[in-house]
Amino acid sequence: MQSDIAVFLRSWLASPLKVGAIAPSGRALARMMTRSVGPATGHVVELGPGTGVFTQSLLSRGVREQDLTLIEFNEDFALRLRRRFPKARVICTSAANIGGVDFKRGASVGAVLSGLPLLSMPASTVSAILRGSFDHLRQDGDFFQFTYACRNPVDDQTLDRLGLQASLVGSTWVNLPPASVYGFRRSEGPG
Repeated sequence: MQSDIAVFLRSWLASPLKVGAIAPSGRALARMMTRSVGPATGHVVELGPGTGVFTQSLLSRGVREQDLTLIEFNEDFALRLRRRFPKARVICTSAANIGGVDFKRGASVGAVLSGLPLLSMPASTVSAILRGSFDHLRQDGDFFQFTYACRNPVDDQTLDRLGLQASLVGSTWVNLPPASVYGFRRSEGPG
């Protein structure tokens, strides 16, 4: 079996805007992405899990494998994820389709983690991903997104239209390239 880095690089060369990275995320970024998630979170959805770096970090924080839904567009990655995490639900589709995913057994989604390259996507796709995610998230649920950019990857107009607010969770300079994590929640107040 090819190494994760080889699969990532091959996928990135084939479609750089869809993969968005030439190598899997580092451990420091995985710890930052998952630090607010644990067994009490309940069901967790991961968008664009790639080779499962964040998935492994979620498991180390006590999230049960059967409480994970991994939505991965790349068929090679989806196959690897099914082998590595056989109890997780792996769905090979675009994250923009999350609104139509049926979370069986009445799963209440407590968190969504996204490794998607939002800045390279059209605004309509970003809106579909966020709207669909928040349709499934319970009222106090969180959406976590990392970015290599020095700014929030979702523009203020999109956040306002969807009734969301963003906050910087933190940054890590240890990751190559350095990355920041943002958390998104429903806005408090009227509207």
